[in-house]
Amino acid sequence: MADPLPSAPVAHQGVTIAAALPAVRYSLRTRNPDGLPAILVAAPFAGGNALGLGPDEWLLILPEGSPPPAIAGTHALTDISHRNVAFLVEGPKAAALIQCGVALDLSPKAFPVGKATRTLHEGVEIIVWRTGEAAFRIETWRSFADHLFRALDLTAGDL
Repeated sequence: MADPLPSAPVAHQGVTIAAALPAVRYSLRTRNPDGLPAILVAAPFAGGNALGLGPDEWLLILPEGSPPPAIAGTHALTDISHRNVAFLVEGPKAAALIQCGVALDLSPKAFPVGKATRTLHEGVEIIVWRTGEAAFRIETWRSFADHLFRALDLTAGDL
């Protein structure tokens, strides 16, 4: 399947937008959260990361080629690697750029490193995860990726 994101990063003054490395993604639903992060938190899990999206919902992001993780108890684990793509927004203006399209306070106090949530960016569902002081990972459906990437690129030119 063709990647909808440009292979080269796009740089503007204060912000860079780039495709994230390929990954395996699983949607996990379970009522046994042992070893999983709380809602709105991202944490290391099974050689990758787990993002707590709801009371019984996590997004698992693992390195490309990783096998499905072992999960205890009754659960549903669905491979959504084909559906999602991700890109990285980094630099001192990264939060300001994303903030142009979401109704979230992305200040470090309100949205610290390690926080992750599902939201809308100009009507497109995304998962935004603060991976560093000036770094974010945005997960979105493959079908919206080109539109969202171009919207961020266009907006970044005006920051």
